[in-house]
Amino acid sequence: MIFSAEIELDVARARERFEWFLRNKKRFELKEKKNKRSISQNSYLHLILTWFGVEFGYTLSEVKQEIFKKEVNSDIFYNGAKEGIVTIEQWRSTADLDTGELTLAIDRFRDFSSQHGCYLPEPTDLVMIQQLENELSKHSNKQFI
Repeated sequence: MIFSAEIELDVARARERFEWFLRNKKRFELKEKKNKRSISQNSYLHLILTWFGVEFGYTLSEVKQEIFKKEVNSDIFYNGAKEGIVTIEQWRSTADLDTGELTLAIDRFRDFSSQHGCYLPEPTDLVMIQQLENELSKHSNKQFI
C-alpha cells in the first residue's frame, strides 16, 4: 500500500498497518515512493536526444548512453563497477530517475548542446518542439530515431 504523509487519514492508516505488522511479527518493507516522471518528460527527452543525434551524426543510442549519461551526467547515472573476472560498469537507467533528477540531467544536456552550437528548446517552447517533431518526421535517415 502507498500512503501520503501529507494526508492525516493516510498517516493514521499507515500507523495502524505498521502496528499490525509488528503485533503479528510479519516481515515488511518500508520504502520511499518517488514521484514518477511524466510521459511528456520522456517524450521531450527522446526528442532532444534524437535532434542532437541528427545534428551531430550520432544514433539515439549513442547520444543517450555515451553523451547524455556518461559525458554530461555521469554523477547521476554512474552506479560504480562490479568486480569479478572482468570489471563491469553499472549505469542507471533513465527509468530509475525521479522528475527532479531527470530535469537536472536535461538542463545539463541542453547547456552541453548549446556549448557545441546546437540549441535545444525548453520544454515550454511548444512552437520549437513542434518544428523539431516535424523535421524529424520528414528526416529520411531513420537510423537516428
